[in-house]
Amino acid sequence: MKQKPSRRAFLKKVTLGSAALTTAPMVLASRGNETILLGRHYEQSLYSTNDQINLGVIGVGIQGIYDAKDALKVGGCKVVAACDLYTGRLDRAKELWGSDIYTTRDYRALLDRKDIDAVIVATPDHWHKKITIDALKGGKHVYCEKPMVQKWEDGQAIISAQKKSGKLCQIGSQGMASLGNEKAKQLYEEGAIGDIVMLDFFNDRYSAEGAWQYPIPPDANKETVDFDTFLGSAPKVPFEPKRFFRWRNYRDYGTGVAGDLFVHAFSTLNHVIGSHGPNRALATGGLRYWKDGRDVPDVSITLYDYPKTETHAAFNAAFRINFIAGSGGGGGFKLIGTEGEMEVGQNAVTLRRSKLNMVPGGYSMVSFTEEMQEKIKEGYASQNLETRESALSTGTTTWQAPKDYKGGRYDHFYNFFQAIRGKGKIVQDPTFGLRAAGAALLANDSYYKKQPVNWDPTAMKMI
Repeated sequence: MKQKPSRRAFLKKVTLGSAALTTAPMVLASRGNETILLGRHYEQSLYSTNDQINLGVIGVGIQGIYDAKDALKVGGCKVVAACDLYTGRLDRAKELWGSDIYTTRDYRALLDRKDIDAVIVATPDHWHKKITIDALKGGKHVYCEKPMVQKWEDGQAIISAQKKSGKLCQIGSQGMASLGNEKAKQLYEEGAIGDIVMLDFFNDRYSAEGAWQYPIPPDANKETVDFDTFLGSAPKVPFEPKRFFRWRNYRDYGTGVAGDLFVHAFSTLNHVIGSHGPNRALATGGLRYWKDGRDVPDVSITLYDYPKTETHAAFNAAFRINFIAGSGGGGGFKLIGTEGEMEVGQNAVTLRRSKLNMVPGGYSMVSFTEEMQEKIKEGYASQNLETRESALSTGTTTWQAPKDYKGGRYDHFYNFFQAIRGKGKIVQDPTFGLRAAGAALLANDSYYKKQPVNWDPTAMKMI
């Protein structure tokens, strides 16, 4: 998709008139602020037991449980097995999905079962590569939580394994298949914001839970937790429940705020603008408040450079995370262009277009005589820099999902299951997943090296 002249495309849409506004992505200024409902059609099918997709959940922690719940909402699937290294979570799996499901602390035993069609991999990040590859080799379709890998060097192995297996692998940045992303992509391709010049992304949190201080069960001990297996390829350390239940706080097992949060933004950004990703990153930050033994920052600011491509102009992106935001918290994702801006969420997209003032006002005219001011005004007027057409193309429109929208997480699993049944393509395959994860992980590389880092977004490797 090559970017077309944006203003011309925009004005063409505007001339269609108000009757076309529900289908065309543009808005007339004369209508003021508008809200337009989005819609989603789902194929309604009844599946027999033989058509059912049997799921195994590997990692029955917070994300694994939410993933399984969303998968079951889609229908046509059943959780038949669960694996976790803490016995309490296996008990929880039986509470949620039935006492007859198969449970184990060895994921290999789960993969050996012939009655499992697909698995959800929701383990700590440092286990993603091995379990995903083993599952693909074992003939299972895989839904792997983001980030796809803990280290960008591991990504090509998953891409290769998926291609060799003939099975599908969906990476789990849940907003990818949402109505918001879908509409934002359409708007961008229609030229709604002109040429992109900046992305502004932030996530502020103000709670212990939001800062990953997850609860530790009182029965956590060497018998109930298989800590040695949890460590896997990570350095060997004595049993420590905090490392197991709050693994996101440690570089050995997680990927910090970049892998947990940046990767969602990169998935949406690359999808909306058709990009392969940035080519340079510079990160800073620090551990400002949550000094609980963690070795990853709780405040992080990273600046990215995106090169010019066929689908977008060269631009910059600013990513900011604050886990001790006294404001109370919040978040945002905003694409800013030469002719407008889009605020993008899973359930809504708001487009704002303003009039670009090309004619000088009183501020810069004050140093000229009255006679010269009149001559300057006449000169600008003769150029016709501010046309009526450009004024008509301003305004604010919000495209909003309906109240009964099933949500982006539902859509992501719907996409996964439809692809398994041969009724569509995966929206976030391993190549896409590596580009999103690799870009996010640049923040960690730059932060710990204390210098800018360079990335080849096409070849997906550091340079």
